[in-house]
Amino acid sequence: MGKLNVDINLVKKYNVPGPRYTSYPPATRFSTDMSWRDIKGEVERNNLPGRDVSLYFHIPFCRSLCWFCGCNSVITLKEEEGEKYVGYLIREMDMMMPFIDARRRVVQVHLGGGTPTFLEPEQIRRLGVAVRERFNIAGDVEAGVEIDPRGVTREHLRALREAGFNRISMGIQDHNPEVQAAVHRVQPRELNRKVVDWISEEGFGSLNIDLMYGLPLQTVESFHETLEEVLEFDPDRFAVFNYAHVPWMKPVQRILDKRGQLPSPETKLTILKHTVERLTAGGYVYIGMDHFAKADDELVVAQRNKTLQRNFQGYSTRGGVDIYAFGMTSISQTQDVYWQNVKELDAYYSAINEGHSPQWKGYIVTPEDKTRRTVIMEIMCNLSLDYRAMSEKLGMDFKAEFAEGLAALKGMESDGLVVFGDDGFEITDVGRLLIRNVAMCFDAYLPKDKERRFSRTI
Repeated sequence: MGKLNVDINLVKKYNVPGPRYTSYPPATRFSTDMSWRDIKGEVERNNLPGRDVSLYFHIPFCRSLCWFCGCNSVITLKEEEGEKYVGYLIREMDMMMPFIDARRRVVQVHLGGGTPTFLEPEQIRRLGVAVRERFNIAGDVEAGVEIDPRGVTREHLRALREAGFNRISMGIQDHNPEVQAAVHRVQPRELNRKVVDWISEEGFGSLNIDLMYGLPLQTVESFHETLEEVLEFDPDRFAVFNYAHVPWMKPVQRILDKRGQLPSPETKLTILKHTVERLTAGGYVYIGMDHFAKADDELVVAQRNKTLQRNFQGYSTRGGVDIYAFGMTSISQTQDVYWQNVKELDAYYSAINEGHSPQWKGYIVTPEDKTRRTVIMEIMCNLSLDYRAMSEKLGMDFKAEFAEGLAALKGMESDGLVVFGDDGFEITDVGRLLIRNVAMCFDAYLPKDKERRFSRTI
């Protein structure tokens, strides 16, 4: 795949609210009526020695609030909160251990937030030791952590390496000082450069950098400057996110509404167009949605070999894993059930203190959900679908069963998003940009969802 040229008018046409499909059904379908008693049986049935495991730990704390933030975070300057929270994570792990066979291999570990590096280095080491004591960590484990350079010291990075982490995802968003001030996240280029150098010197195997378009005061020219500066850091991957303006869910974002500094939809789309074209011209492969990677990156290789996977941790090369997630608001998933922990810190602590699961919402996956999940993930990950192979996999006549979805997809063929053949269809390079729209054709819930409170697809 070479340089990708983006048609702004086409992007405008398909820029509608839709799920990100880290799961199917998406988390909006989770119900508070689903108790741990309902979920526990499914978790126990799924606990087989041959099923690999992914672990996720949510660290909610941040020292200050970025006004674009859509995460579940707790703002505090109290360092002792980190020590307390790690203790509760360990207690929650101990509560889950009876449900996870000790022979199962942990092939992924992810530390997300909030700001995971809010934790002090010794707290990171303590958590790393606790994980290794309880789980069978694979020798080739993929262990990633999200960092905020503003609070990171070299000792943090050393502690992360000692705890077994080998991948870094670093949030930059934008280098322009005016944009940074407008979103309450001042993070100079020189600081980012220093932290990138530390990451390399400490031996991390992969660096991803997050950028965000659609922020206040951004222009096509200013974002181009940011992109050129960040390309000098030579990251292995980029995640270039559309700022999701959802003030009904995240009240802090109303600050940005009041100031009237958000770029126009046309400016946002032009920024996206230039970003996709610049990165693909610069040797990065467009995986789909927000993600780009170097041509030799394992995500690109997996997509080429049609083994790429997608789950609540995003795109992944580790297939068939169950995610066991710990901490407030974290989401776990097995083949048959999804469940999410409580979103309030005090409620999380109370549940652990009372000796019961901090689970808050859940969803048991139906047979039809599983069928549609298989189809949607095939599209999202492998960018094509073979009718015969999918019919055999699902035990049905795919073309007959999904005639309605295929008919909806036919309308995208004339726009160049898909190419149909006798045996199936393929997503075009342009279709990668609108992959969520393609997948939405096979979503049984969207036609019934009148509000569609999702971020826009672009």
